[in-house]
Amino acid sequence: MVQRVAVIGAGPSGLTSVKACLDEGMEPTCFESSDDIGGLWKFKEVSEPNRASIYRSLTINIWKEMMCYSDFPIPADYPNYMHHSKILKYFRMYAEHFKILQHIRFQTSVKKVTQRPDFSHTGQWEVVIENKDGLEERHIFDAVICCSGHFNYPNLPLKDFPGIETFEGKYFHSWDYKGPEDMHGKRVVVIGIGNSGGDIAVEGSRVAEQVYLSTRSGAWVIRQVSDNGLPVDRFNTRFVHVMFKLLPMSFLNWLGEKKLNAMYDHAVYGLKPKHRLFSQIPVINDDLPFKILSGSVLVKPNLKEIRGSTVVFDDGTTAENVDLIVFATGYNYDFPYLPKHVMYKSGHRVGLYKHVFPPVLEQPTLAIVGFIHSDGSIMPQAEMQARFVTRVFKGEASLQQRPSLNAYMFFSYSYVVSRLTPLQVDFVEYMDDLAQDIGVRPSLLWLFLTDFPLFMRVFWGPITAYQYRLMGPGKWNGARRAIFTQLDRMYQPLRTRQV
Repeated sequence: MVQRVAVIGAGPSGLTSVKACLDEGMEPTCFESSDDIGGLWKFKEVSEPNRASIYRSLTINIWKEMMCYSDFPIPADYPNYMHHSKILKYFRMYAEHFKILQHIRFQTSVKKVTQRPDFSHTGQWEVVIENKDGLEERHIFDAVICCSGHFNYPNLPLKDFPGIETFEGKYFHSWDYKGPEDMHGKRVVVIGIGNSGGDIAVEGSRVAEQVYLSTRSGAWVIRQVSDNGLPVDRFNTRFVHVMFKLLPMSFLNWLGEKKLNAMYDHAVYGLKPKHRLFSQIPVINDDLPFKILSGSVLVKPNLKEIRGSTVVFDDGTTAENVDLIVFATGYNYDFPYLPKHVMYKSGHRVGLYKHVFPPVLEQPTLAIVGFIHSDGSIMPQAEMQARFVTRVFKGEASLQQRPSLNAYMFFSYSYVVSRLTPLQVDFVEYMDDLAQDIGVRPSLLWLFLTDFPLFMRVFWGPITAYQYRLMGPGKWNGARRAIFTQLDRMYQPLRTRQV
């Protein structure tokens, strides 16, 4: 019987994991190495080793209604896309409302997690920590939830860029970027066209002499401000999801690419990637197309070599007198405190059953929460994972049978999986699958027959996390009202002038 649970990390995934444990009557203890909650969203002027880092101007690219926890809506007056400081305030409100803070030990680092000698019978773990006084402690827990994230270890592949040792300027990973102060009047090369690379190129172009954005494969770039000025996430509905099931992917790719190219032709802008639109999570950036159009950002192919202050690209063109190179080249992942045999790879994928449970263990008492990436927000996904995990711990949900390792589900779907993108899943498919296991997946037929107005909003409206609190374990009486008022919360922060 699982009672005492260790939760590692007090970021978004750790907070919701503590709450899920409390909801199931367990006794969680959360270990957080810093002095505050928030994880990634706790901005610091200087990046700390082995911790996620963000830049000063960062604003989330997920609509607030799609990123909030399922039983705690973000305040109506908060903007639709929030600055990191607002997000941290929301997490603090969440932690205070559900009395999570009293279960967190701050300035406490987890050094080692090992199985007890009788693990095959008890499923227990020994957790070695270092407290804020620098003293080592050992504790026994019935289960462990790891919530340390996947943006902690920058990938800086210098060996892939011949001549980097001859570079006369400064270079660093985007993990170290805090703002454009060092770019004033400089010639800058940004390597990588993910969301961070795009943001840094745009922000730097406002003060730099010239910014070059180097990309190996290109990217599809979508806007947050979509049709009628509404958040693009607003159109992520169950109806659209059904269409993705019924219509050929080739047609959907053609249709989506046609719409994007009608705004700015990706081939003309040098952005057109090698993959199709729905094969990889797109870059979200409203400003990048204009910066390209105005010439302050020049899109270039992959960097071939570096000769002193000259950067040579694959097409033979060069950037002269380069002062600064920013490597927006993604992250590696690691759980240094876990036994090495627990985390293994299947191709590029991490070997986790439903991206949560290591299948190599005799007892399902170790879970990884928040170690995932999709076309949706991490917060509701981590919350769903935590609900699934605690139900498994309690014995109310099972891992079905114990199939062979090759039979475990990894949720590849249509996404291209690579070394740097091993965690990608389809948001709706993944959420619905876990919800089915928990018993909280909304029944469209039942809603159609018993509550047609709610059915219309669940099927035609955005797929917000409130839908997973309508029925089953953890049902929230405020879920129906939250769904009916979600568009009101979208419009309220825009009503700053009566017209």
